[in-house]
Amino acid sequence: MKQILTSVAAFGLAVTGSAVIPVAPLSAQVVQGIGVVNVRAVAANSNAFTTAQQQRQTTYRAQFDAAEARRQQLNAQLQPLANAFDNARRQANPNQQALQQQYDQIQQIQQAGQQEIQNILQPVALSVAYVEEQIGEQLNTAVENVARRRNITLIFDATTGAPIYADNAYNMNQDVVAELNRLLPSAQLVPPAGWQPREVREAQAAQAAQNGTAQPAQPAPQQPTGR
Repeated sequence: MKQILTSVAAFGLAVTGSAVIPVAPLSAQVVQGIGVVNVRAVAANSNAFTTAQQQRQTTYRAQFDAAEARRQQLNAQLQPLANAFDNARRQANPNQQALQQQYDQIQQIQQAGQQEIQNILQPVALSVAYVEEQIGEQLNTAVENVARRRNITLIFDATTGAPIYADNAYNMNQDVVAELNRLLPSAQLVPPAGWQPREVREAQAAQAAQNGTAQPAQPAPQQPTGR
C-alpha cells in the first residue's frame, strides 16, 4: 500500500497565472526509484486548467469588462485628487491637517473602488477556486498512478523539496516507536517539586541571562532503565 505524504491539492494558481514545467538537462544523473514533481507546474499545464483559463475569458466577459470599466472610472476619479494632493504638499507651508484629510479621502475612495472591483470579479474568483479544487482532487491519484507505472517509490516536490509520495518501505514509524519504547519504557507521572515545562525554563533562563543572574537548575526526571 503506497502512501501520499503531503496533499498536493493546494497549489493556489492565480487567475492569470501559469507555470512552465522545467526540462531537466540530459546530463542529469537519474536515481532509480526517485522522482521529482513540480505540483504547481503540473496543475497549470493540465488540460483542465488551460482550457478553463480560455473558456473563462468568454464565460465571464461581462464581469471582466465591468471590472475594467470600473477601474478606469476609479483612476479618472483619483487622478485629479492625487494631483491636488501633490500640489498642496509642495507648497511652502502646507496645511498638514488639510493634507491628511485629502490623503484619507483618496485612501477611502481607492479602497472602496477596489472592493467594488473585487465584488464584480467574485464569480471569476469562485470559478478559479472551483477548477483548482477539481484538479487538486485528482492530483494525488495522478501522482500515485504514475509512480506505480514507473516503479517510483519516493517523489519530492520540485519547489519545496519536501517528499509528497513514498512507498511504505520508507515508513519508519514502527521502528522508531520500538526504539523509543526501549529508551523510555515508561514515564514518571508526577513531576518533582519545583519542576516547570521546558518553554518556561528556557524563558526564565533567557530572562536571567539578561539580568546577569544565574538561574537555579531544574530537577530533571529520572529516566527508567527498562532494559
